[in-house]
Amino acid sequence: MAAVSGRPIDVHTWSTPNGWKIPIMLEECALPYRIVPVDIAKNEQFAADFLAISPNNKIPAIVDPDGPGGQPISVFESGAILQYLGRKTGQFYPTDERARVAVDEWLFWQVAGFGPMLGQTHHFKIYAPEKVPYAIDRFTAEAKRLYGVLERRLEGRAYLANEYSVADIATFTWAKLNFKQGVDINTLPNVARWLESILARPAVQRGLAAI
Repeated sequence: MAAVSGRPIDVHTWSTPNGWKIPIMLEECALPYRIVPVDIAKNEQFAADFLAISPNNKIPAIVDPDGPGGQPISVFESGAILQYLGRKTGQFYPTDERARVAVDEWLFWQVAGFGPMLGQTHHFKIYAPEKVPYAIDRFTAEAKRLYGVLERRLEGRAYLANEYSVADIATFTWAKLNFKQGVDINTLPNVARWLESILARPAVQRGLAAI
C-alpha cells in the first residue's frame, strides 16, 4: 500500500464522466489533490507531457508523489486509478476477497461495457456530424439493456456490491447523464433511488464541482 501524506496528487482530467470519477474518489477518501486540466476540446490529451503518463491519450491520469516505496507513480485508466486509490487508503475497495470480487465485477462491467456503450450513444445521438439512424438505434438499445442490468442488480440492495464502493463511483458518473442516453429514469426506480443517494453525498458534490 502506498503512503498517505499531505502532498497533493496531481489529477490530469477534464469534465467528463470518466474525468469526474477521480476527484469524487479523492474527496471521498479525504486525500489532497490538485486538478491539472486537460482540455480535450483542444486536443491537449495528445501533448507529449500527457502522453508520458497516459500512453492511450485518454483522461484521467494521476501522478501520486507518494507512491509505493515512497516514490512517485503515475497511473492511467480510471478503473486502475480507482483500484490504486482504494488500496492506498483502504477505503471503498474491500480487502476481503469475496467482497473485492463483487466490486471488481461491477467495476469491470462499467469500464468495459456501461461506459463505452453510453459514450457511443452520446456520440451518435448528440455529437456526430452526420445522424446515422442505425448507429443511434443500436447504441440506444444497448444503453437501455445495460440500464436494465443495473436496475436488476440494485433490486433489494443499496449499492452495486452491497457497500458503497469504487464500482458505484465509476458507474454513477455515467448514469447521471441518463437524459442524454434516451433512457427514461422514471421507468428505473432502483436506479433512480441509487442515483439520488449518491448525488446526496457531500464528497460526490465536491468532486463534481472540482473540474
